[in-house]
Amino acid sequence: MRAVIVYTLSRLGLFAVALGVLYLLGLRTYALLAVAFLVSGLASYVLLSKQRDEVSTRISERRRLPEG
Repeated sequence: MRAVIVYTLSRLGLFAVALGVLYLLGLRTYALLAVAFLVSGLASYVLLSKQRDEVSTRISERRRLPEG
């Protein structure tokens, strides 16, 4: 459960940083949210691969049916 929380908070943090940077660069329309979403998605794909792999492993372990 901890891995899921860390990954989720990291994604939200990247979105907040992207939103802030784009706002400071002058993007102040409704496109700000869309562009921040895209930028944070690309950044998380690169920067959070380890956390994403751990979340995937945790979820697959919990979904695995007990044998026997």
